[in-house]
Amino acid sequence: MLANKILTPLQKFTKIESFSGILLIIATVIALIWANSPFSDSYVALWNSKVGFSFTGFELYKPLLLWINDLLMAIFFFVIGLEIKREFLIGELNTTKKLVFPLVGALGGMILPVVLFVVINQNPETAKGWGIAMATDIAFALAILKLLGDKVPMALKIFLTAFAIIDDMAAVLVIAIFYSGNIEIVMLVIAVGLLAILYFLAYKGVYSKFVLIVVGAMVWFLFLKSGLHPTIAGVLLAFSVPLRQNINTTTFVTSLNAILNNIKNNPEKSIPVLSKIQIQEIDNLEDWTTKYQSPLQHLEHRLHNWVAYFIIPVFALANAGVVLNTEISLDQALIITIIICLVVGKSIGITSLIFLAKRLRWIAIPKAINMRHIVGVSFIAGVGFTMSIFIASLAFASRPEYLDSAKIGILIGSLTSALIGYFILASNSNKKPHPIK
Repeated sequence: MLANKILTPLQKFTKIESFSGILLIIATVIALIWANSPFSDSYVALWNSKVGFSFTGFELYKPLLLWINDLLMAIFFFVIGLEIKREFLIGELNTTKKLVFPLVGALGGMILPVVLFVVINQNPETAKGWGIAMATDIAFALAILKLLGDKVPMALKIFLTAFAIIDDMAAVLVIAIFYSGNIEIVMLVIAVGLLAILYFLAYKGVYSKFVLIVVGAMVWFLFLKSGLHPTIAGVLLAFSVPLRQNINTTTFVTSLNAILNNIKNNPEKSIPVLSKIQIQEIDNLEDWTTKYQSPLQHLEHRLHNWVAYFIIPVFALANAGVVLNTEISLDQALIITIIICLVVGKSIGITSLIFLAKRLRWIAIPKAINMRHIVGVSFIAGVGFTMSIFIASLAFASRPEYLDSAKIGILIGSLTSALIGYFILASNSNKKPHPIK
């Protein structure tokens, strides 16, 4: 269809993330049922089983859960880094005018939840959980908008995606600064040196997938051992991937024409099997295509489906299995605090700051978006599943009672926010949009 051909990368992104959100819901339900079934022991045993490898002088064994949270989530963060870089260079965040509207929403959705957590929380042992309600789960949020179909304008989906990406970027910084362990300076310096080499190559327009994989694995391991969370390595590696290579369009087209002419003028072209010349020219075509294509866009395209349809659902399956009927004493105050931060903090923070910025003429809101759209999507932004659970697992890694309490708060808060936001937007479906004054 013509509509599919003219969709921007960000609009295609929303389609992928919408279905990913549905898989995320399914994985979450399965995890909850499994963890609370007669087979709950197998759920715990599976994710705690140690997996790894060893050879002379080196050994690396970790529970399967940590391989998911440290390695698979590093790939997830790598793709987030690619998306952030693309959006800032050529996408929906590449100008000040495009950036300000979602930036204001993101700031409101981050600041008030943190303030509420600090004010409401009275337990010093749970104070580290202040970052849990900061981020929005893009996949879940867009899945909800997908259920509404054409009842919500594309401008609202783009706004939600853009400010969720900004949220993720802020969450990455928070993890790096506040949720990492004691830093081993020597290992971190070596990792930074390797990253500097990749950045220099990217600056020169030089790109090698083999070099990226080998150096990336080394950087990931060094971050793991340095005390900084290895998922940060994923984002920093993504920023080293160049948008374009040194081959320009004119050179590429000239080479394509030469290859085409050589194939057309081949005297053996009537033979049903490829001739030696044709095989050579096809190899040349593949080489030139590899040299010309955008490394950043190519990697994002290749990895996005793996992240959306495999890594995120596996993360949910491994982390969402909270045992509801447990002997561990849950912290009801923490549960309520997180619910309030996600439902009230997100909605009021986003809505109030956007309307204030609009009054002060700092931002321009698209005409297709009205007041109810803003209020509805601000509640949907309270769906903080993936990143919220991830931050909770870092904040309360050694306190299972607080981690389980945080997960329950995230699940209830996210579900409540989703339902409120959905019904607000659904009730707005038949109303003619009025620009926000």
